[in-house]
Amino acid sequence: MITGKQAIADLRALGDATKAAEMHRYHKVDRPYLGVANPVIDECVKRWRNEVSLDERIALAKSLWKGNTHEGRIAAAKLLTQARIRPEDHAAWALIVSWVPEFDAWAIADHASIAGQKRLVADPSRLETVEGWTTSDHMWTRRAALVMTLPWTKQNHPKADDIAIRERVLGWAAGYVEDQEWFIQKAIAWWLRELSKHDPDRVRAFLDTYGERLKPFARKEAARKLP
Repeated sequence: MITGKQAIADLRALGDATKAAEMHRYHKVDRPYLGVANPVIDECVKRWRNEVSLDERIALAKSLWKGNTHEGRIAAAKLLTQARIRPEDHAAWALIVSWVPEFDAWAIADHASIAGQKRLVADPSRLETVEGWTTSDHMWTRRAALVMTLPWTKQNHPKADDIAIRERVLGWAAGYVEDQEWFIQKAIAWWLRELSKHDPDRVRAFLDTYGERLKPFARKEAARKLP
């Protein structure tokens, strides 16, 4: 079994001090940075996944997240990013959910949310948990509700259940329009922009109702892909 300490040692050996300092300045969150690029993290994660069982992979992801390095948390999320997890994915979903209150930077939050997207698509009943995030005092938790549900913006021919989920999330977005946090406004725009590629009329209807209450940059970004 690969331990979190061994995995961090692998990443540290591939790091660059100059790049680490640049990443610290860019992400603006005080935590250790090793200076490892995402494609290199991908290669490490691919190797680790081939060497451990599912239970060991979840334990490794938990350890890497707890270690709080930037690259370790990115790697933890990538370890759990998989469309199908067999025999069952309850432990993986529970671990992702446990991370959400600790989100504090967009890159880590987005990688973890991509892992969460896979688990939501696998079991949409988990949206009951996600809906609870929409009233959180923690901005990153509120944002995660939109980022994790992005797969429902991408369907050209959604089924009735998927349309219902899409409308449910648009209701959450409508509840966010008065939220002045930049990352929340950006998340609303992101959701609408992606949906506009598949259902432009629905996005136009949302903007007709709520567009004037969005920040100008978010309104512009939401409409950017409209035909």
